[in-house]
Amino acid sequence: MFQNFLRSGLRNIGRHKGFSFINIAGLTIGLTACLLIGLFVRDEQQYDKFVPGYENTYRVYQKTKGDVDNIIATAPPAFAVALKQNFPEVEEVVRVLSFNSKELIEANDKKLYEENGFLVDSNFFEMFPLHFRYGSAAKVFGDPKSIVISAAMAEKFFGKENPIGKELTLSKFVMRVQGVLENSEKFHLPLNFVMPLAAAELPADRMQSWQWYPFNTYVKLKNGTSADQLQAKFQTYSKPFMKSDGPVNVPYFQSLGQIHLYSSDFKYEMSTRGNITYVKALSIIAIFILLIACFNFVNLATSRSLKRAKEVGVRKSIGAGRIELATQFVGETILLTAISMIIAIAATWLLLPYLNRFTDKNIVFDLIANPLVGLALVTLTLVVGILAGFYPALVLSAFQPAKVLKGSIISNSAPGGTQWLRHGLVVVQFSLSVLLIISAIVVINQVSYMHNKDLGFRKEQVLFFPMKGENLQKNYASFKNELIRYPGIKSVSIGYGFPGDKFGDGLMTVKEKPKLKPTKAVQVMVDEDYLKTLGLKLLAGRNFSKEIGSDVSAYIINETAVRNLGLGSARQAIGKTLSWPTWAKSDSLKTGPVIGVVKDFHYKSLHEIIEPAVLQIYPQAYSKVAVKISGSKIETTIGEIKKVWGRYCADYPIEYNFLDESFGKMYNGEDKLKTLLTLFTAITIFVSCLGLLGLAANAAERRKKELGVRKVLGATVADLVALLSKDFVKLVLISFLVACPIAWYFMNQWLDSFSYRITITWWMFAVAGALAVMLALVTVSFQSIKAALSNPVKNLRTE
Repeated sequence: MFQNFLRSGLRNIGRHKGFSFINIAGLTIGLTACLLIGLFVRDEQQYDKFVPGYENTYRVYQKTKGDVDNIIATAPPAFAVALKQNFPEVEEVVRVLSFNSKELIEANDKKLYEENGFLVDSNFFEMFPLHFRYGSAAKVFGDPKSIVISAAMAEKFFGKENPIGKELTLSKFVMRVQGVLENSEKFHLPLNFVMPLAAAELPADRMQSWQWYPFNTYVKLKNGTSADQLQAKFQTYSKPFMKSDGPVNVPYFQSLGQIHLYSSDFKYEMSTRGNITYVKALSIIAIFILLIACFNFVNLATSRSLKRAKEVGVRKSIGAGRIELATQFVGETILLTAISMIIAIAATWLLLPYLNRFTDKNIVFDLIANPLVGLALVTLTLVVGILAGFYPALVLSAFQPAKVLKGSIISNSAPGGTQWLRHGLVVVQFSLSVLLIISAIVVINQVSYMHNKDLGFRKEQVLFFPMKGENLQKNYASFKNELIRYPGIKSVSIGYGFPGDKFGDGLMTVKEKPKLKPTKAVQVMVDEDYLKTLGLKLLAGRNFSKEIGSDVSAYIINETAVRNLGLGSARQAIGKTLSWPTWAKSDSLKTGPVIGVVKDFHYKSLHEIIEPAVLQIYPQAYSKVAVKISGSKIETTIGEIKKVWGRYCADYPIEYNFLDESFGKMYNGEDKLKTLLTLFTAITIFVSCLGLLGLAANAAERRKKELGVRKVLGATVADLVALLSKDFVKLVLISFLVACPIAWYFMNQWLDSFSYRITITWWMFAVAGALAVMLALVTVSFQSIKAALSNPVKNLRTE
């Protein structure tokens, strides 16, 4: 029986090549998209699942309630101590501190800057048993001067040899390699090099702090412990220690398995960020494409049912039962799906390197090494085959042989009452297509808005780099003066807190407003040329001046700070007295007047609202240099900067970035979403149009005699094209009406994740609708014109 089904299926494919091509092409595209997206989604969901007991492991983060609500990934060092000592439900705690900067690594005559360095508690590898290529977790942190490096870093400095016991220099400190980590772990922290926390030699009182929070803190609970109950208990316990004159932070627990995908809006995040919203969106798009391909098959199979009606009649008249016929037709669909799956697997294998390059991943598609993937593909083939073939099989097997063989089924009717179904499926197909078109238009416009919005400062041709070495830290003023002599350099600023870079914060109080609670504000440590270098606009007051010594205690604030501190207008804020507890000593207040107010500027991404910002001169924090370059000879100017750099810190290579490029990297996720959404929207439209092309061909074939009569009676080609096209255009217009409110709702939800966003306007829907109608008309017109130009004599010769 199976051989008979297979032979019949292959014969049917060969007999109806056009029908088979459309179905195989649609299913292949749908399955390929599903496989690629499925591999990506599976890879995203694998993070931290290798950790034993990951279900009982949590990260302690904080939520801030105040003028601006924030979610903070990091926690104070005292959290770990308190949890371990006071809560018997806790099995283990670990703290992780990020270097937050690139560090100069030297070994084997190589000097390279490496990022993603971490300081960890000694039990880190007990909680997170990562795989070692060389060395073992038990011995790596016996010495504070030990270091564990990634396999990628080991290959850079030591080639293929085993580096255990070898020395390397990290920012002039000699360390000894005690372990090498494998590269392939799905761990949320991008570990490049790891050192024991003891190497930092942090003061004991600092490590007991409840207000200083630079640590990722992890807690592993004993089996049977309720994380929600422990979270509530710890919130109550920590409340007296977390008291603050300003906004208060409250601790929460986040499951280890959720860190990668559910932390995209966390501040001070150290981990590799994923985005659950984008993962869900891609999953939905994959389902959309596959459903459209299945709908194509259902539509084409039912529309062509008349062509197989006599075959069904003959088979039934010689004894074939309905179940046998339905099984045969479903089997033919599964055969088509299996052929499509084989092609899709080959296409996935060819396209996967491009996906890896685009997503910066190393996804592997190996059916032999992972038999579960093979089983999933077989299951998907059967599910898609049965889903696409079930209804057409019911329709075809329901024909009554007596009526069929008498020819009593009329060609322009809808056998099995399936016309409503075909129309419904076309509406669903194009509703999904229009939904994706509108979504793509919104995403493209939002991404364009983010890249082109006036940020309140001029980011073009501003080069910035970190200061390195003790000599440059001490002589930064001389370094700056040498740079400014070059004609290709407009201005130079040295500070901490350039747009797109790292910032600190602090609580500000106003002497003239004693009842006002301390207000948290971003602290931007600047010099006298910061405003000039970035092109910030002064609304009131003046800039800092080297000629006025008291400016070291003065402040310049932004518009938001004026509002949040209750200072009235920009002019009214001038002269008000602010106080700030310095970073060097929290009980030491820096008090001084507001001498200027600048227009709000976006120092962070457009995902985040502009917060109060305070600019002040605070040389202790200076860590970056920004250089505003003029003219077109950029390479020559950079060469001059390198020469000056070499005179002040020859031991450190310079590593620079352009401010506009650095700021643009903030939107890499949105840029990739735009590209993917545009690509998959095009695929969805193509698959929908493939199905429409098949339906139009069958409609033209079914109505060829009617078209012949109309042409004989004087109908023009345009009349016949309009006749065949109008029904399909009506369906596309209905699809448009269905898709618009759905697209409006979901895209508004997505846009709400941005503090600064576009407004969805009518023209976006109009463009989507016009594009859908145009594509449908082009697709249908191809067959309509072909049918209208045919010779009516040939169509009517059997009458």
